[in-house]
Amino acid sequence: MADVFAKLVKDGGPLGQHMDRAHGYFAFPKLEGELGPRMTFRGKEMIVWSLNNYLGLVNHPEVRRVDAEAAAMYGMGNPMGARMMSGNTAKHDQLEKVISEFVNREDTMLLNFGYQGIMSCIDAIVNRRDVIVYDGQAHACIVDGVRLHMGHRYAYKHNDIADCEKQLQRATEMANKNGGGILLITEGVFGMDGEQGILKEIVELKNKFEFRILIDDAHGFGYMGPNGAGADSAQGCQDGIDLYFSTFVKSMGSIGAFISGPKDVLKYLRYNTRSQIFAKSLPLLIVEGMLARMEMVKTMPELREKLWHNVNRLQEGLKARGFDIGKTNSPVTPIYMKGDVPEATSMVMDLRENYHIFCSIVVYPVIPKGDIIYRIIPTAAHSDEDIDLTLKAFEDTKKKLDKGAYKAEKIPNMAEVM
Repeated sequence: MADVFAKLVKDGGPLGQHMDRAHGYFAFPKLEGELGPRMTFRGKEMIVWSLNNYLGLVNHPEVRRVDAEAAAMYGMGNPMGARMMSGNTAKHDQLEKVISEFVNREDTMLLNFGYQGIMSCIDAIVNRRDVIVYDGQAHACIVDGVRLHMGHRYAYKHNDIADCEKQLQRATEMANKNGGGILLITEGVFGMDGEQGILKEIVELKNKFEFRILIDDAHGFGYMGPNGAGADSAQGCQDGIDLYFSTFVKSMGSIGAFISGPKDVLKYLRYNTRSQIFAKSLPLLIVEGMLARMEMVKTMPELREKLWHNVNRLQEGLKARGFDIGKTNSPVTPIYMKGDVPEATSMVMDLRENYHIFCSIVVYPVIPKGDIIYRIIPTAAHSDEDIDLTLKAFEDTKKKLDKGAYKAEKIPNMAEVM
């Protein structure tokens, strides 16, 4: 018999294989100071492009004031217990009503966390007779939710409406055979490549097939659309999206999540979503803070306007300098380059140590060998100077990359002692 721990010590896994050289620098870095576009990393001030703080609310003075007052009033523990048993409050109900009105849905249920929340909602919605159809590049939380499903599931090629239709046809045949239904899951904005989901085209397929749609709009809620109600609002297809899910992390500078939709469906989810039934209620200080944030989003359009100003300045500047940023039509800005893992890490070090630019990098095994993606997230808090300095840094380092200046045999050892 093998020791179950033996493989963990021997093999770090796909992402952990480089931990001895990467920990604390390329992975698990420590950004210090006030959250915002300028922070400190290993003693140096950096322009930070790795925070999902779209509207710049994380350190907004009004947000900080409300959060502090709520913490003083309620503490971290209030309310105690799962919401079904002893953790419900009028404030929780109030926030759900505010969100329902904002995203134009009948009802809303708060969730403690986005990742476990959507997994648990998927688990509650479908049974073994039902079939799931989902985008092949869906976020890991969706993939893990689909893995819980004991029935059939079909992935379609990313944002490929023809393949989506093909998989819906397969799903229809299987659902008819099993006596089940079909749930299609996609994203409002894909967090890696920045593309919006093809929501309008998928909704139109309801004219051919019978299915329900759940979208994860974590990266669209709060700023997409005329009033910030999300990607489905931006695409004019809210009525065709059956269930709308998002988190408070990306635009709201908080924690927690929600799912919105028809009242009778939400009534069922309240009593059958295991991650909520068996977990402590969302703390009141977070609920109180979210009520303030929602009011700011509704009454301060200048937050969205500043975000889009920064997005356009950055993305147009990158394209003007010959960079490939793919098909993004959101703030998520991927920069596609060619190189191996050691090259990519050497370039990251140059950006951080010499240009004071901190952004996320994606390499193999997350994406194919030979590809490098730098993922930049502009926010409303960034300045024109932040953007211009970053454009200059990428222009310089791209020239070095093309000339082979970052060639290396292995990843530099920049790890902290674990």
